[in-house]
Formats: sequence, C-alpha cells, structure tokens
Amino acid sequence: MKLNLIRPLAFFDLETTGINVGSDRIVEIAILKAMPDGSELVKTLRVHPDMPIPLQSSLIHGIYDKDIADAPKFNEVAAEIAEFIGDADLAGYNSNRFDIPVLLEEFLRAGVDFDMTGRRFVDVQNVFHQMEQRTLRAAYKFYCDQDIINAHSAEADIKATYHVLLAQLDRYENVDFEDKQGNISQPVKNDVDALHAFTNMNKPVDFAGRMVFNENGEEVFNFGKHKNKTVEQVFDTEPSYYAWMKQGDFPLYTKKKLEEIWTRWNKKKELSRAAKMPATPRPAESAVPAKPKPAAAQPRPQQAAGQPAAPQPKKEKPAVNVTPDMLEQLKMKFGK
Repeated sequence: MKLNLIRPLAFFDLETTGINVGSDRIVEIAILKAMPDGSELVKTLRVHPDMPIPLQSSLIHGIYDKDIADAPKFNEVAAEIAEFIGDADLAGYNSNRFDIPVLLEEFLRAGVDFDMTGRRFVDVQNVFHQMEQRTLRAAYKFYCDQDIINAHSAEADIKATYHVLLAQLDRYENVDFEDKQGNISQPVKNDVDALHAFTNMNKPVDFAGRMVFNENGEEVFNFGKHKNKTVEQVFDTEPSYYAWMKQGDFPLYTKKKLEEIWTRWNKKKELSRAAKMPATPRPAESAVPAKPKPAAAQPRPQQAAGQPAAPQPKKEKPAVNVTPDMLEQLKMKFGK
C-alpha cells in the first residue's frame, strides 16, 4: 500500500548512550524520508556523543566507543540533519516519548532552531498498543478466545490470569524468541525457573525499578543523575545520596534494599581500613632493659615506746680561716 502523503513523512530512529532524555546522547541516527511521489530518501549517520557509551547500551545496539571515535559530533552535523528532514512530518516507533524529545534536545544544544510548528507526529507503537490492547481482558480474549465474566473482581481476574498462562505455554511451546542482542532461544517453557528468567529480564533490585542488576550482577541506579552507576560507586563518591533517598518519597521496599547495600558497603569499608592498619608487635621481654633497683634504705634505729625521739646529730660546718677583712667587719659591727 502506498502512503497517501501531502508532504514528506520522515521515519527516524535513534541509537543513544541511554534512555534519559535530558542527559543521554545520540550515537546513530537513521532517517527514511517517504516522499509524496512514492520515492524514498535514506540518510544514516553515526555521531560522537562526547561521552563514553555505557557497556549495557553498547550490548543492545552494538555500537562501542571505538566505533564512533572518529565520528563527527552532533553539533557538526545538526544543520545537515535538519536540512535533510526539512518540513517533513515525523514518524517512528515510540518516537513521541523518546526519539523526538532526544532529537530536540540535541538540536537545542547545537543551537539549531528546528521548528516544530505545524508538523504532524505518527507514533507506530501507539497504533499497535491501542489496537492490540495489553489488558487482562484482551489477553484472555486473545489466548483463550473467551470473555471474562465479572471482570475486575479479584477471583475472576486471577482465574483468567491462570488460564492465560496455560494457553501461553501451549501457544509458545518450541517457539523461537530473539532478544535485543540477537540471541535466539525458546524461553516459554513449562518450568517456573525458565518463566521467572523470561519475565524478569530487566532484573530489578527493588521491583519499583529504581535499582536494577547490571550484567555483572551489581546493583546500579536506574534513574536520576547517577543512572547506570553502581550503588556502591555512588556511596564512595557521594555518601549523602543514601540519606537523600532514605528521606525522600521512595517506596519502603526500595529503602529497605538500599539500606542492605549501605550496610554491606560499610562493612567492606571497615574491613578495608582494618587491613591497612599496621600491626604493632609487642617487644620480647628479653629485649626490655631491666630497670635499676633503688638502693636499699638504711634502717633507722627503732624508737622505744613512750621515749622521745633521739636528737639527730647536727652536721658540723667546715672550719673557715679568719682574715683581716673579717676582723674589721666584726669591729664595725660591735663597735670595738
């Protein structure tokens, strides 16, 4: 089917350093510009993001730091991209929530006035999600071909959920699944361990998704200014972040898991400090010089009971020779 277009419709997709609209950067942009006459124009550019690409992002899109080492920065190609899109409307998959906001952030950083006035935006994901709803009612109809009686009552909903899982096990038995890295497996099996692994692919630490496990099994923050950093790394550089989260409006379970990591981190610090402190050896007793014993005091003669103390003999001064001067002083003193 040919698109009925009055003006061009530019389908575009971005590969980025992450999913934070405000801080992450573009590493690749691909644009397919569908023209009203049925022709198509395609432009693909890799871009140096001016920041390291996190490993977990590279594992998804396959672009590593070495691949964009010589690529131009976005501000060097921003005008070229804006000119290629021209006055086209924009389309993409989840583009309204991610690709368009990220692209606009990059244009603003580059000082390019990309006018959005009058453009139309077509998000293909929204067509999919609204036409193929992801509610329990829709899943029960899709997998079991039945309608839920008394929908939204707890018992009816849980029975429907149970039957949906049974139908999924039948439907996807021996069916291939390809993940974002291109790995192919058959993950939907009649095995709880396998179902747990498949339905927890994001590996949350706290279920609210504020912290997740990375590929090394380490807890990392999944939001804010420390996104993609390990929790312990943040504690090393900004320990006050722990107090901010504990006092903040976060789920109690998130705070509980955060406190567990904080306690573990503190124990590591204490062990590290103890390991660095040099042990003080006690000197051998033979090496310690013996202190000289004080001279024994001479015993005083014992005093008989009721008797006065015997007078101590006075020390005699040495004799001094009399000089004529001394005689004169005596004469003056006594007037003789």
